[in-house]
Amino acid sequence: MTDAATLPPTDTQLQPLRAALAQAWPGLTLEWREEVDSTNVELMRRARAGDAAPVLLVAQRQTAGRGRLGRAWQSAQQAHDPAASLTFSLGLPLAPRDWSGLSLAVGVSAAESLDPDGRAGVQLKWPNDLWAQQRKLAGILIETASLPAGHAARYVVIGIGLNIGERPGTDMRTPPAWVRQWQPGATPLSALQALAPALVDEVRRFEDAGFAPVLARFAARDALAGQDVHLSDGREGRCEGVGPGGELRVRTTRGLEEISSAEVSVRPRGMAL
Repeated sequence: MTDAATLPPTDTQLQPLRAALAQAWPGLTLEWREEVDSTNVELMRRARAGDAAPVLLVAQRQTAGRGRLGRAWQSAQQAHDPAASLTFSLGLPLAPRDWSGLSLAVGVSAAESLDPDGRAGVQLKWPNDLWAQQRKLAGILIETASLPAGHAARYVVIGIGLNIGERPGTDMRTPPAWVRQWQPGATPLSALQALAPALVDEVRRFEDAGFAPVLARFAARDALAGQDVHLSDGREGRCEGVGPGGELRVRTTRGLEEISSAEVSVRPRGMAL
């Protein structure tokens, strides 16, 4: 990548995205920071301090990024390439009837935005990862905070960490994939332009209708369907898709079991948990 590609975007470069976001969700602003500890942590701090403004926060670098189950997420830029990762969090006040399946709906939107025709093989690994050819492309972390008394909504923070360029797989549970494998000219900004407006639209639809309308789209990209898997709680079985609430269905020796706990990790048999 050229030196220019490693620099933060200018206000002029960001203006079309700002306009698209404001159209998708009135009042939604875009902040692009050179460094934060964690985009999710920053927006959760704001929400707990009473700031529930809709915002998309992007960081060139995260010094304390984290993923599901408290695992660290280190931006690839910190290692070798300032344009090799995209890390951002979307914060919105939201009041769905049922929160179940939100991470799956977010994943579906991201997969379709990054790989519209499916040729790159971007799939969804329950409950919160994007894979490409059995390698981890992105992770999703969703958190919520209560709003002041009288508000029906909660403040939801949707964090995504995406590999744009090549990154080493040393000490990673799943080898990495990256967007430039099928889009050689991809940058953090171009990926965000593809992802963010569609994601906001998806979250708005989820608030109105929940996960059930997304089920068929998830099934089309389900990386675990038909796979023999093992679970972090010791169970083993074969995945049979997900239910209308986003619960994972696994056929075990005890029959068809539904897994909804975010504390359970699932991997195809033979892959490390």
